[in-house]
Amino acid sequence: MPRFRRVLSTMPTYKAGKAVVAPDGRSFKLSSNETPYEPLPSVLEAITKAAAEMHRYPDPGVSALTEALAERYGVPESHVALGAGSVGVAQQILETVGEPGCEVVYAWRSFEAYPLLADLSGATSVTVPLKDETHDLEAMADAITADTGLIFVCNPNNPTGTANRSTELAAFLDRVPSDVLVILDEAYREFVTDADVPDGLTIYRERPNVAVLRTFSKAYGLAGLRVGYLIGPEPVADAVRKTMMPFAVNHLAQAAACASLKAEDELLERVDLIVKERARVREALISQGYAIPVSEANFVWMRLGDRTQAFAEHCAGYGVAVRPFGAEGARVSIGDPAANDAFLSATASFGPASTG
Repeated sequence: MPRFRRVLSTMPTYKAGKAVVAPDGRSFKLSSNETPYEPLPSVLEAITKAAAEMHRYPDPGVSALTEALAERYGVPESHVALGAGSVGVAQQILETVGEPGCEVVYAWRSFEAYPLLADLSGATSVTVPLKDETHDLEAMADAITADTGLIFVCNPNNPTGTANRSTELAAFLDRVPSDVLVILDEAYREFVTDADVPDGLTIYRERPNVAVLRTFSKAYGLAGLRVGYLIGPEPVADAVRKTMMPFAVNHLAQAAACASLKAEDELLERVDLIVKERARVREALISQGYAIPVSEANFVWMRLGDRTQAFAEHCAGYGVAVRPFGAEGARVSIGDPAANDAFLSATASFGPASTG
């Protein structure tokens, strides 16, 4: 038997959201925060055209997309780094700072890849419990030590959908030492409607230890192609580019992402539809008696306690896949109206009296 790193024996395997099928054949996947809409025709056209060049290696510098992102956000190209989805870029970030003795601070519960990536990098996770389903930024600042090298602030937070506001985030960043890297993980930024939720791309311009992490997987609907990016000060972006696996962003992914940026107005119309459905679903759940925090993402969070697994199984009977998290709660993506209606039928028959 080959010898493997000891940390592997302590790590659970990442589990993606699953699809389920009801007895009547219905199936609605609301477990992975995917957009319910198929790619735009212009994006499919770009992918089809790029497919004719699959016999060539991808551009290792992802230069076309780097240029497009720099132009879209009004930043230097040297401030942009790319990778295979935002989780891929997060791994690159940890490879720039993570090593034995380095501490990585993040809220919990938050994005479930953080502990896995931190462990793989050799760093030590320092988790800070949520407060009212939201990052407790004061407690996170208190958790900083001389060994802290990296802080993740997932805003809006996955899986709760909650977001921290401008004043509290600024006060938190004021307390972070200048040699500690802060990553504002904004995978769901496009779904934010509260004007007081800060835009990390504004913040990073004034703080040399802050960078922003985003993705094309959610609002842009390219989850299957894996494209994520970081925008941050040049030294940060340069370090992250050094840890990118060669050709991590493939040729089709780059073509699709560039086409998506060109079609952004049309794509954001779809985001508006999802946001409206998010409001409808939350209001319906509240009317059924559930306590649902305000979400700024494309999902809602249900604190269900020890009834979480039973709830997931109940929804599966309606053909609706949700994402359970142990004995804490369930995250439910916003789908199209038919999927959301099926989900609300399941919640109505489950009953809020069963929640933890």
